[in-house]
Amino acid sequence: MKTTLDHLPSDKQREILEILEIIKEEANPEKIILFGSYAKGDWVEDKYREDGVTYTYISDYDFLVVIKKNGIKEQAIISHIENRCEGYKNVVSPIVHDIDYINEGLLIGQYFFTEIINDGILLFDSGNFQLARAKTLTVEEEKSKAKGYFDMWFPMGLEFLKLAENKLGQENLRIGAFMMHQAAEYFYSAALLVHTGYKPKTHNLHKLRNYSKHLSTNLYSIFRSPVSDTNELRLFDLLKKGYIDARYKLDYLITESEYSALLEKLKRMKVVVEELCEQRIASFV
Repeated sequence: MKTTLDHLPSDKQREILEILEIIKEEANPEKIILFGSYAKGDWVEDKYREDGVTYTYISDYDFLVVIKKNGIKEQAIISHIENRCEGYKNVVSPIVHDIDYINEGLLIGQYFFTEIINDGILLFDSGNFQLARAKTLTVEEEKSKAKGYFDMWFPMGLEFLKLAENKLGQENLRIGAFMMHQAAEYFYSAALLVHTGYKPKTHNLHKLRNYSKHLSTNLYSIFRSPVSDTNELRLFDLLKKGYIDARYKLDYLITESEYSALLEKLKRMKVVVEELCEQRIASFV
């Protein structure tokens, strides 16, 4: 595995090393691996205007944080790291798993972890544990896995979307907002699993959207990242809060026009995800 950041500009190297120290303080890690676009050298920092609104697309800093199995909650570690890294322009996106979980993935040939080992940059290593040798899957095995993920997760998204559509025009849209959240969660999960064999343990659509950013700009831009478009921000916030707030909080309010606008975005997501998954499955030849 590579161990240097020499291919990156000096300001990026400095930021990554700063974040590395934060991760070491928060996670007591065994290994820290930079992966994704900054490891591979194909990062993007794009800003453009459309209809008078400025939109941005900026690659994340992706880290795999390997810990030993000691009962520490992985999501708590992730939250602490993210909170301390909010000041960076690039989203800091850590994934935390214990060494046994990662090695199990490598031993069954899980694409996500295998790609990280092949393309990632080892920034820290305690020397206490070894990563397993990744199993090499046949093309047929990879295709079968990808199709299995698609056949399970995508139809579930379709069902939730259908239920949400049936709620349009009814007095109480809260249940429909929850259904829309579930549709989005299953669509993001389908895309991630078909392409990488991995999805994070979260219902947070903001995180799922960021994790799937590298798969497709079309998927990411369904919910734009505007500097100033408050309506776009509110729509995604309403969808994100559909999982808990729509069910349990009295102050959750969604208008019929907002509900309709979200439905249109989810219909577009359905098309984009289906195309992404079909292309991925067809690529195994």
